[in-house]
Amino acid sequence: MSHRAVVVGAGLAGMLAAAVLSTAGVDEVVVLDRDELPEGPEHRRGLPQGRHAHLLMAGGLTAMEELVPGTGLRERLLAAGAHEVSLSSGMLARTPEGWLRRWRREGPVMLTCTRALLDWTVRSTVLAHCPVEVRRAAVTGLTGTAGRVRGVRIAAPGGDTDLDAGLVVDASGRGTRVVAWLDGLGLSGVRERTVDSGLVNASRVYRVPEGAERFPLTVVQANPYVSRPARSAMVMPVEGGRWLVSCGGSRGGEPPADPEGFLRYTLDLPDPIVGRLISGAQPLTDVHLSRSTSNVRRYLEKAPRWPEGFVVLGDALATFNPAYGQGMTVAAFGARALGRELERAGGPGAPGLARRVLRGAARPVDAAWSLAVGQDVLYPGVRGGRPGVADRVVTAYTRRMTKAATGSYAAASAIWDVTSMRTPPTRMFHPGAVLAALTGSPLPPLTEPPLTPGERTVLRGLDRTGV
Repeated sequence: MSHRAVVVGAGLAGMLAAAVLSTAGVDEVVVLDRDELPEGPEHRRGLPQGRHAHLLMAGGLTAMEELVPGTGLRERLLAAGAHEVSLSSGMLARTPEGWLRRWRREGPVMLTCTRALLDWTVRSTVLAHCPVEVRRAAVTGLTGTAGRVRGVRIAAPGGDTDLDAGLVVDASGRGTRVVAWLDGLGLSGVRERTVDSGLVNASRVYRVPEGAERFPLTVVQANPYVSRPARSAMVMPVEGGRWLVSCGGSRGGEPPADPEGFLRYTLDLPDPIVGRLISGAQPLTDVHLSRSTSNVRRYLEKAPRWPEGFVVLGDALATFNPAYGQGMTVAAFGARALGRELERAGGPGAPGLARRVLRGAARPVDAAWSLAVGQDVLYPGVRGGRPGVADRVVTAYTRRMTKAATGSYAAASAIWDVTSMRTPPTRMFHPGAVLAALTGSPLPPLTEPPLTPGERTVLRGLDRTGV
């Protein structure tokens, strides 16, 4: 059996998997990607969501640091211009139940930067510290049998060629052809589910106005409880003294691509704060739209037969509506599952390894899927799902918890822990959290965003709308 491991896809999931494999007794780790990878933090074609807002949650950052230990990944990102944002004090968030307060007590943090910077930093860090080779190549299929994958087939000008491997990891993202590849080995019947709210993302980059450098991340969340399309917007600080402004709307409430319509969209939200902010900021790009947003789950871990030597991670296993900020963290959790199973097995050739990795990677996928789909099925026009009795019970409890969180630190901290993916969703049912949800907010609801006097002055100075 070959002592080479092949990873399909040089995105976040692929590079983290390659880092794991490079320390697991594999002689050679080769990463294949069909794109010409940029030499710096630049957008690439193979990442359709790359121009939109991405949040690296605390749970995901912790997992990434475990996968590339001793490399100072967090410090590298911050040095390159990423921002560290506290969920408890560093953001303005209008939920469907009202504005969340900002607390002086510490809470989990997230990192904000462009997806291009994050991918570039992870890729360059892995290549600098791990014996990994990246090659440009388009994979057209798997080689081997239904019992064992023995490599990949690569498109070449003179005809396809084969690259042998003892372990193949599909981390090729939303565009994966894993089901067709399995069919080619005689493995059919993989169960798939798609839940599509029709979300369209529209994003534009602005220069941060002078004096607004420390203005908090600002988000107006979509409301799934009013039988209307989802409509949301976010102003997120990124590297280079810029704001990345992303709007999202589900079927029937899609944001427009023209600059005037983009601004109107932000002003028509339940609170116009995003529009007021950007009305006085200098745009640096056009508005970019993306429609690649559906939730897709491939239940590969439940397949009756699974070949040795083949693992699927990241978006190739499941994709989520990017509005919930889960994809990058789930990808890191999947790579961590690969690392743990390799350590337990003593190497990549252990029988049953691939199946165990899939099952381990599926656990965080299931948690993220429940959160994303549980909200998406509430929007009108959604395709692929309707809320059941269990969904409605969870929705009612989540809504009560969110309402309590507008003035209860205990309720807010439970939500932060789950959304930052530091803890599983069961954190919402711990006794203290349940008590907070039942008791409700001890404080009256805020009628306007919780701005400091200085932030209020900045907002007034930028506002050109007269709203």
